[in-house]
Amino acid sequence: MSSKLEKLEKNVATLEITVSAEKLEEGIAKAYIKNAKKFNLPGFRKGKAPRKLIEKHYGEGIFFEDAINEVCPDAYDEAVKEHNLDPVDRPSIDIVDIESGKGIVFKAEVTVKPEVKLGQYNGIEVEKKEYNVTDEDIVKELEALRDKNARIIDVTDRAVKMGDDTTIDFKGFVDDKEFDGGTAENYKLEIGSGQFIPGFEEQLVGAVIGNEVEVNVGFPEDYRAEELAGKPALFKVTVKEIKEKELLPLDDEFAKDVSEFETLEELKEDIKKKKTEEAERMAKNEFEDSVIKKVVENAEVDIPQVMIDSQVDSMIKDFDYQLRYQGLDINSYMKYMNIGEEELKQSYKDMALDRVKTQLVIEAITKAENIEVQDEELQEEIEKTAKQYNQELDKFKKSLKDRDVEYIKDGVQVQKTIDFLVNNSISK
Repeated sequence: MSSKLEKLEKNVATLEITVSAEKLEEGIAKAYIKNAKKFNLPGFRKGKAPRKLIEKHYGEGIFFEDAINEVCPDAYDEAVKEHNLDPVDRPSIDIVDIESGKGIVFKAEVTVKPEVKLGQYNGIEVEKKEYNVTDEDIVKELEALRDKNARIIDVTDRAVKMGDDTTIDFKGFVDDKEFDGGTAENYKLEIGSGQFIPGFEEQLVGAVIGNEVEVNVGFPEDYRAEELAGKPALFKVTVKEIKEKELLPLDDEFAKDVSEFETLEELKEDIKKKKTEEAERMAKNEFEDSVIKKVVENAEVDIPQVMIDSQVDSMIKDFDYQLRYQGLDINSYMKYMNIGEEELKQSYKDMALDRVKTQLVIEAITKAENIEVQDEELQEEIEKTAKQYNQELDKFKKSLKDRDVEYIKDGVQVQKTIDFLVNNSISK
């Protein structure tokens, strides 16, 4: 096999690759063995006809297509390595010449990873925010604990008030006609939660169990269902149940019930400690993100569209996975949001572009600074990952495939590069 790089411009490489006659013959031989049973020539049992007779009967090129599929991929891979290319897409193959006894000449056109022109990435100045934990933050956390551990009590002797959990039936009308999605039975609604369009929940305050209430509201101009956007609507609502939360008093007994602590003061100290750690993590992550953002902004790179499209597809697949975990899927989501596939993809374009550029810039800095992962660093990360999955280290290591180890190693390398950037930045 021999190859030459004909041109490399605008992130597209064109290779001319020559496969030897011997390699082509190997490919044709494999193609014959693979396809022999398909041919039925007079005088021979099916699958037993000699190759030369098949070629004479059907033409010399009868096995060329399968032979090309046998030998060209390996030849292409060798050429990519020889010219140190980094493809980001499948190649477009064009057969220039093929002949038994002479070999194959083909051209491969492929999009490759673009070069990055790094700007300033050392000594980046970024503002570092600080988050202080206040007494109010601790009180909010305690109130959330009270709410979570509250007793739910059925209410039958009063009307609905703000904060109540209700069960309701409702029918919605626009222009005196019921509309799709505007009817439900036994719907659970917390009054004041903001689940419904503005004004709906407030008008249920004062409603009594069993009585029908008329609720007049207007759909927002930007409502997701275009046929309802901006229109006035009437809902006929019947409250079937009212429940209220009975909050426990904040005292030592409360602390014992909801935590491992004996006193309320100990619980407060623990909340403060965790909130402080959370604030420090938030400040660290935001500073890290700001450094990366500025470094990426300082760099220049012409990103091929195929890389952006691939990232968009990957992000949508991840989102679909999250939806399926919740019992939904991407198609039902698009239907609910009243959007098409292209509109969904378009909504991810900017984020995908940012992710791809960030990845390319980080890779370029890793290379420029010769940042490598030491064996002990990789082993430490593998141990940490095993703990996260609650697996024994030896069993976990045995379960890892080469690509899994490479993935973990890449993650460590990226984090080392980010740490390098942060450590060499200036907070202001």
